[in-house]
Amino acid sequence: MGVVQAARRPVTWLTALVLFVAAGCGDSAPQADSQPTADGGSAPVITPVVLAQTPHDPEAWTQGLEFDGPALWEGTGIAGASQVRELDPATGAVLRAAPAPHNYYGEGITVVGDRIWQLTWRDGVAVEWDKATLTPVREVPVDGEGWGLCHDDHPDRDRFVRSDGTDRLRFHDPVTFAETGSVAVTRDGVPQTSLNELECVDGRVWANVWKTDMIVRIDPATGHVDTVVNAAGLWPGRAGDSDRVLNGIAHIGGDEYLLTGKKWPSMYRVRLDAPAGGPSR
Repeated sequence: MGVVQAARRPVTWLTALVLFVAAGCGDSAPQADSQPTADGGSAPVITPVVLAQTPHDPEAWTQGLEFDGPALWEGTGIAGASQVRELDPATGAVLRAAPAPHNYYGEGITVVGDRIWQLTWRDGVAVEWDKATLTPVREVPVDGEGWGLCHDDHPDRDRFVRSDGTDRLRFHDPVTFAETGSVAVTRDGVPQTSLNELECVDGRVWANVWKTDMIVRIDPATGHVDTVVNAAGLWPGRAGDSDRVLNGIAHIGGDEYLLTGKKWPSMYRVRLDAPAGGPSR
């Protein structure tokens, strides 16, 4: 596993504008060799190319991270301390924040139109928020644990995708939150468990793998992992801390993403040179 060299200069307003455009230039990240498997081929392993570094609240127990146009949203966890936050993407400063209702343990978030959806870990509900006022407007029941959440709005479908710490991705109606199906996730023919924070991008689902330095990209039609990101050393200060793990994926545009973790002091704008995915239904 390689160590990624982090950029040292702070993000300027010019750099912040670049956050919202498509991929930049540069050499492709290296890929690791592996053997073909029952999935029809091994998943290539890539390393993130760090483009910039931005401050991040070192006390934020990050559970979800997502761009909504130029706005950056974060969901944080811990019962009694969970919040939904709007961040300044250039400085990492918290612009607005609201506590999760009923001391819920907040988990992953996703933004859809004028609403923000937030999972709870073991409270058995998802909370729908009004984005403009940052007030909860509805709670809906969820069967099982909530970990990560993203909105899959590929042209032929409209659904939420939820992880629950297992090897399953679960699909939900974006209005009622009723569960509509699921798929088992495998990497090179082996169940991929501990799926955590999610980001839906162009018909694929990116997922942090809890307690590891890995992010996997999943084809939700088959459950197959088609790309693995080795982010070991992205934040060297982690130094093996098993709690302050990688957890937070926000798609910027093209192949650029913003990555962070639980109680990380920085967010990293990176390029992920993943192979292009084919059609996914």
